[in-house]
Amino acid sequence: MASQGKTEAVYRQLRAQIESWELGPGARLSEVVIAERLGASRTPVREAIRRLSREGLVRFTPGEVAQVAPISLRGVRALFEFRMILEPAAVRMVTLDGLSSPALLTPFRQIADELEQMAAELGERSREDSTSRFYELAERFDQAVITACHNEPLATTIADRRGQTARLRSVAHADPRGMERSLEEHRRICRAVLDGDPDAAARELAHHLAEVLRAVVDGLTRDAGRIGGMDIEVLPPSA
Repeated sequence: MASQGKTEAVYRQLRAQIESWELGPGARLSEVVIAERLGASRTPVREAIRRLSREGLVRFTPGEVAQVAPISLRGVRALFEFRMILEPAAVRMVTLDGLSSPALLTPFRQIADELEQMAAELGERSREDSTSRFYELAERFDQAVITACHNEPLATTIADRRGQTARLRSVAHADPRGMERSLEEHRRICRAVLDGDPDAAARELAHHLAEVLRAVVDGLTRDAGRIGGMDIEVLPPSA
């Protein structure tokens, strides 16, 4: 049990560092170095790396030093095309289930209220504070969908791709207007869920994902394949 707890702690720390770009695409993940830095043995580090590899955040080949997975336009498009199949289906299920089980939607009511409050206070917050607050609410929304979705394989598949999406946020919201648009899109999704309109909820979520994809592709292309000095594979969708 102690070993499992250590693996979870190492996993969470490495995932947070990858999502925040502290460990950027291509960064080497030496088991020895990470174990020394985190005060862990190599076994939980190895297990954490393998878990991150299954989630697509790490490129891992047995016998070689693992690396943080690169980001490519092809990979980004594939990720969001997959999300646009899975997540609208999940939010549709949650909305339908909420019609007969209103308590299921309690988290969405709370998130909707906080989104409305944030929208009203946008001019009073710094950009950094607003962005941080929005990321928190967006994460809570995603987790609420995962938790409320009665289809466990669907919910698990969505959850396993959260890390890949999280490290693209800074690209998607490089333009301050991107965060404000995303905020409004989340408000519309929440309203549709709470109104008991599954078609609208699925449609609004699909629209949001398409807008995020567009922003990420624009950001990667605009920066000519380099973000913060780190190499990004800017490949065409068919490459």
